[in-house]
Amino acid sequence: MKNSKTLKLAMTGLMAALSYAVFTFIQIKIPLGGDFTSIHLGNAVCVLGALLLGGFYGGLGGAIGMTIGDLLDPIYVVYAPKTFLLKFCIGLITGLIAHKIGKITQETDSKKVFKWVVLAAVGGLLFNVIFDPLVGYYYKLLVLGKPAAELTLAWNIASTSINAVTSTIASVAIYMALRPALKKSGLFFTIK
Repeated sequence: MKNSKTLKLAMTGLMAALSYAVFTFIQIKIPLGGDFTSIHLGNAVCVLGALLLGGFYGGLGGAIGMTIGDLLDPIYVVYAPKTFLLKFCIGLITGLIAHKIGKITQETDSKKVFKWVVLAAVGGLLFNVIFDPLVGYYYKLLVLGKPAAELTLAWNIASTSINAVTSTIASVAIYMALRPALKKSGLFFTIK
């Protein structure tokens, strides 16, 4: 593909914009006393970006978009550094499983592609289910000095788990639908 580096950067920007929009405008905020958690599909865009562009660029797009979403929301502004780190890691893990282990862009058997796409999405989002509440707990307790961090821990685990299940379903379905169209149009990235 001609000028693929420029196209990849443009697609990373598109993923950042999409993750921002999905996280900001399609979410259900759950108040927890003086804190909040939310149900959203922002992580689905992060995973989709990693499947389409590779772990680094996909994770970067998702991390930038959701971090901007945090920075522009007075409720979440203090969580922006945590968001950037965790969402970038979702992309890296998803990309590692999908492209380095499963080699989904080189695979022609759609059943094998589907299997590796599901495993990659589950792997990246399982990381988030474990580390988002854990890092969030210590971030609230040590950095923000919120003694009630343990009160929100159970709600954060629940909302992160719901986000993971819905994001896995959405990202896998969208990727499997987009893959043939991107190949046909010449916009499909082969990642090695």
